[in-house]
Amino acid sequence: MSSEQPLYRIQFINNGKNYQLYVRELSQSAMFGFIEIGDFVFDSHSTLLVDPTEEKLKTEFSGVNRSYIPLQAVIRIDVVTEKGTSRITALGDNVTAFPYPAGKKPN
Repeated sequence: MSSEQPLYRIQFINNGKNYQLYVRELSQSAMFGFIEIGDFVFDSHSTLLVDPTEEKLKTEFSGVNRSYIPLQAVIRIDVVTEKGTSRITALGDNVTAFPYPAGKKPN
């Protein structure tokens, strides 16, 4: 077994978009109903090709040591062996946020 910290891929909903991030630290928060993520992993680009979505995430999370994600926003958490691309994507029409607004019923 490797002595290196595990690498987590977490997907969650934020402002109507699907965020996919890679982190080294993930735990249940002391604040009820939240998970705590930290030690964000982003590519260090050594080439001329730069992914604008990952750069946007780098900027958004620059200076952030820890982030607290509500449990109901989490879509999926995976332990991975290799880092992929962090990204923000639009949610499809088949995703309903929970809890949905009063008076509005899911399709």
